[in-house]
Amino acid sequence: MEDTARTTGGGLRGRYLMRVQALIGLIGFAAVLELTPRLGLVSPRYLPPLSTIVVALANEVQQANFWAALAFTMRSWAIGLTISVLAGASLGILIGSSTVLQAVTRSTIEFLRPIPSVALIPIAILLFGTTLQSNLVLIIYASFWQVLVQVLSGVQDVDPVARETAQSYRLGHWALIRYVIWPTTLPYLMTGIRLAASVALILAITAELTIGTPGLGKELSLAQSGGAVAVMYAYLIVMGLIGVLVNVAARGLEHSIMPWHPSLRSEQSA
Repeated sequence: MEDTARTTGGGLRGRYLMRVQALIGLIGFAAVLELTPRLGLVSPRYLPPLSTIVVALANEVQQANFWAALAFTMRSWAIGLTISVLAGASLGILIGSSTVLQAVTRSTIEFLRPIPSVALIPIAILLFGTTLQSNLVLIIYASFWQVLVQVLSGVQDVDPVARETAQSYRLGHWALIRYVIWPTTLPYLMTGIRLAASVALILAITAELTIGTPGLGKELSLAQSGGAVAVMYAYLIVMGLIGVLVNVAARGLEHSIMPWHPSLRSEQSA
């Protein structure tokens, strides 16, 4: 009991210390952003003080255009990520469960996966113009591979003894997936979702910057072309905060779905 309490107390102190250190790091970074232009190390024309950026951000959040752009970016991110996860997980389990499909699709996957999604920008513009569909083309293509590759690795990591035992008990194909393949693949799938969530956000903003579809990326581009440097940095801060929230949400999803996983249990006890 005493050992358990000591371990729990040490874990709480460790997490508290990590949060304090993270806060100190943020304060230090904010101080650098504030003092660097004020000390003349960088021209305020190119990097305004943080206080100026915060004021610009406060003004932007009072505008309807800001919230419309934020809603468009998050909608394209959510739709693209959902389609990527469903398609990647389904095809990953289907292909990974069949040695024939693995052999047939391996060369195609290895050919398509390295193609950068930004190379599809001309095709997306040609097909859909500056619409949500253009964003989705880039988001889905980039995020899909993150999920598919992870799920394929998870299926291949299934214990052969467990698979043979299930087959000896004459489990059907769907029962084999549910009771043998799925539990092993789930941690890999969650890693794929976490990676895909970040990639989807990056590509959503990239599409808005390059294609000109509505969203935070387009607003950032308009601020840059209009010389509103403080507003441009304000949008960069918003994008960074969204990225942090997406990562925290993905980690929270992992903890809620797989509290039994050794890697997550070690994090909790650290």
